Amino acid sequence: MSDISPATVSEATIAIDAMGGDFGPEVTVPAALKFLAQQQQQNIVLVGLEDRIQYLVSQHNGQRFQDSGRLSIVHASEVVEMHEPPALALKKKKDSSMRVAINLVKQGEAEACVSAGNTGALMATARFVLKTIKGIDRPAIISTMPCKDPSNTVHMLDLGANVDSSPEMLLQFAVMGSVITEFVDKKDSPAIALLNVGAEEIKGSEKVKKASVLLNDSDLNYVGYVESDELFTSNVDVIVCDGFEGNVALKASEGTASMIFDILKEEYQRGFWAKLTAALSLPVLNRIKTRLDPRRHNGATLVGLNGIVVKSHGGTDEFGFLHALEEASTQVRRDVISHMQEKMESLI
Repeated sequence: MSDISPATVSEATIAIDAMGGDFGPEVTVPAALKFLAQQQQQNIVLVGLEDRIQYLVSQHNGQRFQDSGRLSIVHASEVVEMHEPPALALKKKKDSSMRVAINLVKQGEAEACVSAGNTGALMATARFVLKTIKGIDRPAIISTMPCKDPSNTVHMLDLGANVDSSPEMLLQFAVMGSVITEFVDKKDSPAIALLNVGAEEIKGSEKVKKASVLLNDSDLNYVGYVESDELFTSNVDVIVCDGFEGNVALKASEGTASMIFDILKEEYQRGFWAKLTAALSLPVLNRIKTRLDPRRHNGATLVGLNGIVVKSHGGTDEFGFLHALEEASTQVRRDVISHMQEKMESLI
């Protein structure tokens, strides 16, 4: 096991793009207050339309956190809409809640930023403001996948930031995924695999084959190829892929989980639920629902930047956004950025 203290950074501040997402501050503010109630050594800066945020803080009895100095509000006059082109948001909305929250990380006033806003705009803005770690060409999106073994985790990247990645970039993704897994999940020498159309060495595109050669020559614990039916088996710790394939796999998984929930709901309405619970047991069904619940895996990291930026699903609720905040907090406490910078320096 790696020599990691449970709290490398004992106290940290997280900047929240309070206006981002489908529901904006109606979700982000109460989730932030719940987070503060649970995490005694963490602070929050809510960024956005001050009057609206302050009203919701008061409505949810959050003044005590303001009085103690653990919660503050920074006004931002603009909001990046979910449908807005990333280039337009970057160039025209320099006082958006998203931009100001990321600026706080750049200025050292916050250790991480969390946003449920426009993914493209968040990536473009974060890359422009924070820049990438030396040795990394482009940032990637990484998240955990649900596993057959609920006590285990599998990180997968890239999930959509780069739709045409080179073999060298796939190697960089592997390094980033390895660092995240080692220092966040505390797994020593995590097993890394490339997503491919088959497990045999002769299969796959030239890009994947070249990436496999680079990984074999690295000091990473590369174990070869995995196919898409192994995404949730916990057989490996990190799955590396191009952003196009990763996003397709992620959306297909989310769609499948949604379909299962819809089927269960339909059968419940038809009266089948009572028969099913009698045949199995309600606790069993609740465990199934819990393990499939995408909110428990909410919080994808824009990894490879000189700062922690976590992207929450835009349509999530308070419970899901709280998980995104917890992900950011864990990465801050485990000092992930410093470890990633050190790892990349050793490879250059």
